[in-house]
Amino acid sequence: MKTIAGLLFLLTVQVAFAQKPLESRPPSYIMDTARPAADIQSTYPFDIGLISGQGDTLRSDKVFPELSKPVVLLFWLTTCYPCRMELEALKKSVPEWKASVDFELIAISTDFAKNLPAFYTRVEEGAWPWKAYNDYNREFSKIMPGGLNGLPQTFVLGKDGEILYHKRKFRPGDEAEIWAAIQAAAKK
Repeated sequence: MKTIAGLLFLLTVQVAFAQKPLESRPPSYIMDTARPAADIQSTYPFDIGLISGQGDTLRSDKVFPELSKPVVLLFWLTTCYPCRMELEALKKSVPEWKASVDFELIAISTDFAKNLPAFYTRVEEGAWPWKAYNDYNREFSKIMPGGLNGLPQTFVLGKDGEILYHKRKFRPGDEAEIWAAIQAAAKK
């Protein structure tokens, strides 16, 4: 009997909610604004809209450098502790690495719109010595291997745009693997 009463209650709530005009409903936590994967250029330099730390909307093909050197793409979230650990570890290592190998590191936040203020704050604080952007439509998850399931994820692209290294998650010390991948990509 309790099960039937519970089902009737849920049905009543759903009917009442469905009768509200769309604009008076609470906003959906996740709203997919990404294009279908088939409509997104899935090779470097991609064609995905990004928001810069200054709030400018840019296309990724205008953000990414020519492939004359390795490019490191680091996908992260402001709310992700392992992401922050990786960013801090790389912040300590990248200046030394850049002294011996010419490469580009681009950090791409996949935060939802509600976390954009935290993203802007980190960029405005000058948190890192590299460029950071937000994939506001979350389109990279449609085209990157594994759908960017589990962050952070780091990719090292060679001079031909091929993914030469891919690492999911982060543990202290993993930056040595990234450095080795950058060096290998620079030699190709």
